[in-house]
Amino acid sequence: MKIYTKTGDKGETSLVHGVRVPKFADRVEAYGTCDEANSQIGMALSLLPMTEEWTQLRAVFHMIQTKLFHVGAELATPEGKNVGWPITDEDVTFLEEEIDKLSVDQPALTNFILPGGHPASAAFHIARTVVRRAERKAVHVATQEQVNKAVVKYLNRLSDYLFVVARHVNLQTGTAEQYLHE
Repeated sequence: MKIYTKTGDKGETSLVHGVRVPKFADRVEAYGTCDEANSQIGMALSLLPMTEEWTQLRAVFHMIQTKLFHVGAELATPEGKNVGWPITDEDVTFLEEEIDKLSVDQPALTNFILPGGHPASAAFHIARTVVRRAERKAVHVATQEQVNKAVVKYLNRLSDYLFVVARHVNLQTGTAEQYLHE
């Protein structure tokens, strides 16, 4: 099988179920931003040492990256068509539970944190901002067409999780957080 199909050479692409749309369509922007976020998460993970201490976090992110593909599939499915792997409220709850687990040992927030610190932490902050953009794009699509409400909740919670993970990485690596000066 060849990787190139030439079907997009005229500026269109196919949504799930073969519906053709311009490559700049809102749904394409939304699921494309999810893909970008997923790639950024992969980059952030690659910056963590390949040691046992990060095994559990990598396992959680394997599930999250898979679910992020499912979010993209939902956003790539036109209104009125069936979604193969719908995002559920249980997926959102999973992220909330993971946030709670990592937040237990983190210092209370008394000021805004500047993104940075350990390279993996900085990369997770970038992933967080890309997920926020994906969320904004998903919300925009939802103003025009039906979108599973759990998709928007999932993206919102995922950005929160990425923030907590960025803090966790700095804490675990002994890297000081930098705070906004007033």
